[in-house]
Amino acid sequence: MTIRDVKIEFQQKLATLYDAKEIQSIFAIIAEEAGFSTTAIILQADEPLTEEKIQYFNNCLQKLELSEPVQYVRGKADFYDLQFTVTPAVLIPRPETEELVQLIINENANFHGNLIDLGTGSGCIAISLASNFSTAQITAMDISSAALEVAKQNAQNNNVNIKFIHADMQKDDCLQDNQQFDIIVSNPPYVCNAEKKDMRANVLQHEPHLALFVDDDNYPLQFYKAIAQFATKHLKENGTIYCEINETLGKETVELFQSYGFKNSQVIQDLFGKDRIVKAQR
Repeated sequence: MTIRDVKIEFQQKLATLYDAKEIQSIFAIIAEEAGFSTTAIILQADEPLTEEKIQYFNNCLQKLELSEPVQYVRGKADFYDLQFTVTPAVLIPRPETEELVQLIINENANFHGNLIDLGTGSGCIAISLASNFSTAQITAMDISSAALEVAKQNAQNNNVNIKFIHADMQKDDCLQDNQQFDIIVSNPPYVCNAEKKDMRANVLQHEPHLALFVDDDNYPLQFYKAIAQFATKHLKENGTIYCEINETLGKETVELFQSYGFKNSQVIQDLFGKDRIVKAQR
């Protein structure tokens, strides 16, 4: 079997799950992990593969056929020019979250204060900010101990120092002391259950529902309410909140922060013109 044969097999067996362009991208990612660059895939197309390589590709393809995201198959995800370990315990970092990180960096040049990431997951936000704010004091909180283990490993792999806290942001006593922060950032669960029907199987079947979905039958803004309540206690005067949001609830999220007395609340759109970030100040 050659790399050309493997590529054809990927195209055939994944055709019902992904379009041709996506399959090409997935194959390139998997092949790169096996040591094949884009050029090598072409130049070595007809060279026989070792049994070890064949087994690797077969194992990956079997997982992909079960709709497992390529990032979990690979065990890694790229985010803001860094690499993160990802497991089914954490959400796969999205490009729109990179926009959240970029906004914070753009608006807080030479930041050296205190920042907390609520619901850190893989740690991609906190770690990316720590790598750009070398003198800042950064804290990251999550309710999932499994997620925190992944985040801690990612912090170590990316050579940043972060304080991790295992706690539920929705609890009044989630932070034991009265520490004050200049910036609060969060990408909390915000996908409503009603939106599940429009989501792909690779997300629904494999990514952690705890990090994705909110009980819209109860209160779809429940985590933003928790962030606002946390901020009334722990955000410094003139400090800023940055949150990724559900694109359908921008107005409602702004109004919620306004109801807690936060000023300059506004919706910021992503590169596709969708409401994606809410920013507010104390």
